[in-house]
Amino acid sequence: MNNSVSIVLAGIGGYGNTYVQKLLDEGEKLNAHIVGIVDPTPEKSENYDRIIEQHIPIFSSLEEFYEDHRADLAILSTPIHLHASQTCYALLQGSNVLCEKPMCASLQEVNDIIQMRNKTGKFVAIGFNWSFTSSVQKLKKDILEGKFGEAIRLKTIVNWPRNEAYFKRNQWAGRLYSDEGHPIFDSVANNATAHYLHHMFYLLGPDIDQSVKIKEVSAELYRANPIENFDSCAVHITTAEEAEIYYYATHAVKDSFGPHFDYEFENATIHKTADNQIKANFHDGTEIIYPSPDTDALQKLVTCICAIENESNEILCGPEAALTHVQAILTMHESVPDITPIPNSLIRLDEDSGVTWVEGLGQTFRQSYDQWCMPSDIGVSWATKGKIVQIK
Repeated sequence: MNNSVSIVLAGIGGYGNTYVQKLLDEGEKLNAHIVGIVDPTPEKSENYDRIIEQHIPIFSSLEEFYEDHRADLAILSTPIHLHASQTCYALLQGSNVLCEKPMCASLQEVNDIIQMRNKTGKFVAIGFNWSFTSSVQKLKKDILEGKFGEAIRLKTIVNWPRNEAYFKRNQWAGRLYSDEGHPIFDSVANNATAHYLHHMFYLLGPDIDQSVKIKEVSAELYRANPIENFDSCAVHITTAEEAEIYYYATHAVKDSFGPHFDYEFENATIHKTADNQIKANFHDGTEIIYPSPDTDALQKLVTCICAIENESNEILCGPEAALTHVQAILTMHESVPDITPIPNSLIRLDEDSGVTWVEGLGQTFRQSYDQWCMPSDIGVSWATKGKIVQIK
């Protein structure tokens, strides 16, 4: 293990357990090993017994770990409001960082992360899965080379039911701010489906490690579940290059639908196929098929390990790529300062699944998606249009 990449994992009870599993199963193959686990309740991990069996030390905080230990890579699968401070701290201790999405919850935190990264000379990767895959990298390369012409408009829909247990799984789910006043903005757009909003920004970015700049946002934000933030949203965004982006996402539906996307360019349309491949159909009848990006969900881990082995700081999806997503979330809240509650008369509870869902919401979002418009544009009685926010 002398030459293998040393990794500290912070947060292993939720998604972080995916990293634990991967490294315990394939660490030797990946040339990486776990040197520490940071979690106040590690016993909640499905791999807790294996961690104990392999004598991997466990710590209650990053500070405790770094007192006597070092790691080439810190992987942060922790609450949103801890991402920035923990990223900066790990960088200062000499670790590169793979931080799970979203990067953070404020533009000041983005600035802090970039400044600390530049000061330490280490890299920061943000765990938007698709951005690290060979499939998406090939697609973005083709977009950058002008193969499809200029982007005209893009849209994505993700209707993913989530039950009561999902919103009660921790102390910050669905919250706007922590008890200490730190921004969280946990929502359907800033957590479970954040990948697919970021993906549109990333594909249109002017360079391989950047996302597109946005100049105008109008949102509709709704709440059916008893949480602080929204569980359903429709968003219309205009980029600096005048491309339009539409995004629809909700947890308050009975049936799952998506993610589906359609991207219109001058010379072609791009969509996700039934078997999760990405297909570009050119107007002349030719086509390009890109493999499903879902097959490489942990390519981000492999990329980070390889970067450390090669002493490279070039990361495909770092702070500059994740910045637009942070800005979009903040601007959505500016567009709708007070979340619109769904009328009680339309709210239902599925006793079997525990999912709170809204009568007709799934169909409304699908109709809006089909017509490239917002729910308020098609006469939905409860729909409330947010203000148009210009980004300077």
